[in-house]
Amino acid sequence: MNTKNSKNKKTNLKKPLLGKPKITFNIYWIYIAIFIFIGILFFTDNGDSKISKEIGWDKLQQVLLKKDYSKITVVNKEFAEIYINTESLNSDTLYNDLKPKSGLFGTQSSPKNAFYVYKFGDFLYFRDQLKDVENQWIAQDTIGAISEVEKNKIISSHRIILTTETRKNFWGDSFSFILPFLILIVIWIVFFRMMRGGNSGSGGMGGGIFNVGKSKARLYDKDNDVKFTFADVAGLEGAKLEVMEIVDFLKNPKKYTDLGGKIPKGALLVGLPGTGKTLLAKAVAGEAKVPFFSISGSDFVEMFVGVGASRVRDLFKTAKEKAPCIIFIDEIDAIGRARGKNLASGSNDERENTLNQLLTEMDGFGTNAGVIIIAATNRADVLDKALLRAGRFDRQIYVDLPDLEERKAIFKVHTKNLKYDKKDVDINFLAKQTPGFSGADIANVCNESALIAARHNKKLITKQDFLDAVDRIVGGLEKKNKVIAPNEKKTIAYHEAGHASVSWMLEHAHPLVKVTIVPRGQALGAAWYLPEERQITTKTQMLHQMISLLGGRASEEIVFGEVSTGALNDLERTTKMAYSMVAYYGLNDKIGNISYYDSTGQSEYGFTKPFSEKTAESIDVEIHKMIEQAYSKAKEILLANRDKLDKLALLLVEKEVIFREDLEEIFGKRPFDEKKDENSENTIESSDQENNLNNENLEINN
Repeated sequence: MNTKNSKNKKTNLKKPLLGKPKITFNIYWIYIAIFIFIGILFFTDNGDSKISKEIGWDKLQQVLLKKDYSKITVVNKEFAEIYINTESLNSDTLYNDLKPKSGLFGTQSSPKNAFYVYKFGDFLYFRDQLKDVENQWIAQDTIGAISEVEKNKIISSHRIILTTETRKNFWGDSFSFILPFLILIVIWIVFFRMMRGGNSGSGGMGGGIFNVGKSKARLYDKDNDVKFTFADVAGLEGAKLEVMEIVDFLKNPKKYTDLGGKIPKGALLVGLPGTGKTLLAKAVAGEAKVPFFSISGSDFVEMFVGVGASRVRDLFKTAKEKAPCIIFIDEIDAIGRARGKNLASGSNDERENTLNQLLTEMDGFGTNAGVIIIAATNRADVLDKALLRAGRFDRQIYVDLPDLEERKAIFKVHTKNLKYDKKDVDINFLAKQTPGFSGADIANVCNESALIAARHNKKLITKQDFLDAVDRIVGGLEKKNKVIAPNEKKTIAYHEAGHASVSWMLEHAHPLVKVTIVPRGQALGAAWYLPEERQITTKTQMLHQMISLLGGRASEEIVFGEVSTGALNDLERTTKMAYSMVAYYGLNDKIGNISYYDSTGQSEYGFTKPFSEKTAESIDVEIHKMIEQAYSKAKEILLANRDKLDKLALLLVEKEVIFREDLEEIFGKRPFDEKKDENSENTIESSDQENNLNNENLEINN
């Protein structure tokens, strides 16, 4: 048994060695053979050894006078070949340049054909030069001649006989004829290869000039895995649950199909910018362990007609081949906007064709088993209704701004790699100071605090650095060196003091936290408030907010007898708020319970208003009446507290920055604060923001 096994092993080892490797044909072999053949033709002669040398007229004249040439051949009337006699070539040193040189293997034999090449510009001029040589010969030899017959014989014997020859460079002429075709063939081969190739770096799609109709989706699979999971996503607990369920569908589909259920075909992530929609999709790519295609909505848009629809087809074709898989389309509103009734051709028509193809692929006559689509958008209201129906996007996942607890979790994630003073910095406190901040805003606060601390050469980030970062992001950089005239500074102080005083005396207005007249960004002054995070707002709350916004202008009129342009931002916000109350929220008695708000977004592109001219006039009247009543109420509050307003303004001119404690010393504690729930969340925002903080928070005094 053992010997047989050993023999079998030996024979098995020998088989690969005895087998001949298969030689596969390669098209490049033909190219190499053609180049070798052309090289042989160019670099080999017909067997006659030749030596040629280009000369000028002076040396040619010496050769002609000595009559050492055997023949002169004019080629194509462009140049002359003067062949030298073998005897003269061997005996005369004048022709050393035509003699063979000694090489590595000794002296070569004399060539059979040695000639000079003389290039002339004009054949007739060359012929005249030869006549001059003939005349020199005749002049020398006819000196002793007696009769005319002898002279004629001498003249005829001294004629230089030229032989003309027309040569054609077969390879040169052929190459000049064939070269354009060769260029076209090479270009065609390159383009053909580009049509077949260009697949690297894009998951088997895209690349190449002829791949313009190919999808540009990036593929994430086991080869290029994303090291990002749901554990790296802080907050968004509700959205994470729904997205994690989609991942579970793909991992364990049998658990759901056994009960007769069907796997959802799509999920739409909707939310404000920076709330983490793309971050969730990135976590899905890391958790799914299935092929994940990522593409932006703008990648379908191209200047060529039909490219968008072609890319959609190619994307779903590739996804079907790799099913089960996930397709993520970021900013889907770029192609998913609602289709209009205008049938005019153009770029809009091309976008609609792309959308039609997307609708067909998502839930058309064909099937896309195992392909789940996840999309993200900031504006779900502008999307086409056919795109949002069940069977395409079965569920809409709303990604809201983080609340207090979620902001704490987000701060913990972004401060993980920061070197901060853990005794001084309280994460709970930071979460309370950032109402309405998105995850991207919080990440920016953490990064900006590190930059501020480094700017002051600190080893650790302190609490003040985080607060300065919040101020820096919301309002911009402080401009302490900006020169402001004393009278302007006083006007700004009374303006900000008016805001602070009115808001302090109103129950539903946001109480003050800090007021400053130090220029920051585009603002000459700013007031920071402590609002509640409300989900709904009542009419009284909005009216009190309008009154506090107009407190700055009312203060200027009471103190100085005139108003300035510093209330531009206040008036803009007040007008928009009043218009919303009248036209959108139905909070006006005369207009009634009517809303002209268009949630579909189609009115943005229309030229007509959804109400009549008479109604528009009534809306204008009610808005004006509402604002004037709020302004009168602000003046009434300030006139009743004029002495306290003056104290606050003078204190602001002196210190430039005052806090809540300073107002309590002047106005006393707010009686409304005692009625509020002690467990309500205290947050901070700028005077120019109703419910959240962003780059437009600070009040701008122009």
